[in-house]
Amino acid sequence: MRVQFAKRVDNMKGSEIREAIKLTLKPGMISFAGGLPAPEMFPVQEMKDAANHVLDEAGAVAMQYATTEGFDPLREKIAVRMKAKYAIDTVPHQILITNGSQQGLDFSAKLFLDEGDVVLFESPSYMGAFNAFKAYQPKFMEVPTDEDGMIPSELEKILETTERVKMIYAIPDFQNPTGRTWSLERRKAFMEIINKYDIPVIEDNPYGELRYEGESIPSLKSMDEKGLVIFLGSFSKILAPGYRIGWICAAPDILQRYIFVKQGADLQPSTVSQMEISRFMELYDLDAHVEKIRKLYGARRRLMLDTMKQEFPAEVTFTYPKGGLFTWVELPEHMDAREVLKECVERNVAYIPGGAFYPQGGHENTCRLNFSNMSEDKIVEGIKRMGEVLREIMK
Repeated sequence: MRVQFAKRVDNMKGSEIREAIKLTLKPGMISFAGGLPAPEMFPVQEMKDAANHVLDEAGAVAMQYATTEGFDPLREKIAVRMKAKYAIDTVPHQILITNGSQQGLDFSAKLFLDEGDVVLFESPSYMGAFNAFKAYQPKFMEVPTDEDGMIPSELEKILETTERVKMIYAIPDFQNPTGRTWSLERRKAFMEIINKYDIPVIEDNPYGELRYEGESIPSLKSMDEKGLVIFLGSFSKILAPGYRIGWICAAPDILQRYIFVKQGADLQPSTVSQMEISRFMELYDLDAHVEKIRKLYGARRRLMLDTMKQEFPAEVTFTYPKGGLFTWVELPEHMDAREVLKECVERNVAYIPGGAFYPQGGHENTCRLNFSNMSEDKIVEGIKRMGEVLREIMK
């Protein structure tokens, strides 16, 4: 018997990041591949206390079905936090709890994309978004991007000349993979164009609270006067990814469509996970916890970049992110980061080749390094090993 799959399955493939994370299981591997938080920062005891409170006080409720929209006390806390952190004036009923922010990407594609529609991305951009969108068979286009974000003139040129642009995906804060942050001026210019063309924008913001220097910049959603920006948030990077709790913030008419999609997908988010996170935020200071994370990651970022300056050949350049989890490396144009990776893996160090972050491919002389997950001694050792490989290849 020959099983026949839907045509959309032909566009699906495994995530290069998830495959690379398997390398971390190899004994002795120093991995800069995944965007993993530092496990030593997970508040295990505090979450145990929160879980005990939830189960002791409302165990039967926590284990029961609940509303699709999410646990109201948690939605209320998220609304308050979004105002404080991102300058977004919102209310709980404009927030939908999701199974991680990745679910928000899948739902966005399901809502907005028909086969042949066009999605615009920064160049480069998050490969997990490509994978989430591919099943709906759109076309991907890259918007030329510089240190300050999407270039407005290039974006408008595309919108003027391209039919069926249905959605724009962007990560303005500490972008994955480059670590870059859009300037305030660039955000304002972007929103002027969006308002002119009425294009929905998915503002993905899993890293926004992880700033290590400089002042916070208002989100795109905070400048949204027409209800065109759909904001995706997550507890994965500021608390723990294992809970798989994220959220969507959108205008009421758009959010209602997301709610319909979620009802068909999984009925509701995890009741017990939501209640435990909400209780944690009542028992403990989440801001203080995030500050500890920022201190650790900021130090690791600085150590990695300083070591790269010392160990990498002068022809190799890299970004200096002000926050987030990644730095972006560019090798000389004739080099292939996938081939370099093979040599690095032989010396028990891994990263993600950069070509996977371009929807149209190419740019194989780039790679992404994560600095949050490895300890300080492993960061130094891993960068030294990479430097040795690069120097040998570039002789």
